[in-house]
Amino acid sequence: MSALPGRALVVVENLSVPFDRRVWQECQTLTGHGWEVEVICPQGTKRDTESDVVIDGVRIHRYPLEAASGGPQGYLKEYGTALWHTNRLIKRIQKRAPVDVVHLCNPPDLLFLPALRAKARGARIIFDQHDLVPELYLSRFREKRDSMYWAMRLLEWATYRTADTVIATNESYRAVATGRGRVPVEDTFVVRSAPAVERFRLRTPEPSLARGKEHLLCYLGVMGPQDGVDYAIRALADLRERRDDWHAVFMGTGDAFDDVVALAQAYGLDDQVSFTGRIPDEDVLRHLSTASVCLAPDPRNPLNDVSTMNKIMEYMAMGRPVVSFDLVEARVSAGEAAVYARPNDVAEFAGLVSELLDDPRRRAAMGEIGVDRVSGPLSWTNSEKELLAAYESATRGR
Repeated sequence: MSALPGRALVVVENLSVPFDRRVWQECQTLTGHGWEVEVICPQGTKRDTESDVVIDGVRIHRYPLEAASGGPQGYLKEYGTALWHTNRLIKRIQKRAPVDVVHLCNPPDLLFLPALRAKARGARIIFDQHDLVPELYLSRFREKRDSMYWAMRLLEWATYRTADTVIATNESYRAVATGRGRVPVEDTFVVRSAPAVERFRLRTPEPSLARGKEHLLCYLGVMGPQDGVDYAIRALADLRERRDDWHAVFMGTGDAFDDVVALAQAYGLDDQVSFTGRIPDEDVLRHLSTASVCLAPDPRNPLNDVSTMNKIMEYMAMGRPVVSFDLVEARVSAGEAAVYARPNDVAEFAGLVSELLDDPRRRAAMGEIGVDRVSGPLSWTNSEKELLAAYESATRGR
């Protein structure tokens, strides 16, 4: 049974909407079940640039935001700007008509602050924990738990305390919420991120994308310090010593982009590795349809071991075999659709890529397993049931 429809306000700081596909799927599910949905999010740079727009019945309010750079001061500026605009927009929306639910999507774990205004007027708060921010901090900047780490734990705790219901992206995140967050298990729901399978349709392979080589290798996703693209480059340098019948394409961008391009050049991989930056969805599908093997080089660290990687889910949706490091949630997502190297072992990672390139039957079988998983037990159809249950729980008795 779904919750009685009302007005939901979804607050996002990390990405624009609908570019944030998880958030957009949630919005579409809610509107499809009678909810009136509004979103507060930053503006994009090349897309999602309008300040106010209605898309498929969802009213989106966007504000200008410059992503952090230059260390802690950059994040202070980014988050301060985001909180000011979010508070301003919540006041405007609440003045027009009170909302029943404020749906907070982290990072950062600061969004509970502007949400307190709505909570004081009777709104229920749902915390949709996309990232474990303390672990994200350790994975990007520090190996030891310093004062900044504990400050982030305090903000996470405050967000848990403010929320009436917590949504986790997987069981590992749910265990954090019920463990250190002390959230009652009945107030937690697992809404796994899942690709919209209707978007991921195979195109006719284009061998020219492999630049004259027999095989195309693909990476798709963000390129931050914690995402392991540097591990992929080192693995490809090892792979080149074994064989040269491949070309690799890295699709995406991030604050480690320039560093990994320089690393590829330092290894002399200019002729075998291409970096496209962020490209249109159709071009992504063309590359993935041609790929022999897809790369998930996320190293084991406090965040990655317990996080669901969207890239793995999207690779599976396209029926591509995956090479990953052996992480807890990577196995939960991919199962036998991937092969797993010892964590952070680039030589073994390269060896597994080579093994798959020599075994087309195995690649095809792994691809079929992946498609079955994202179309079945890991599909958005199952996730949206949990989303609606979370809303019902949050609004029960309102």
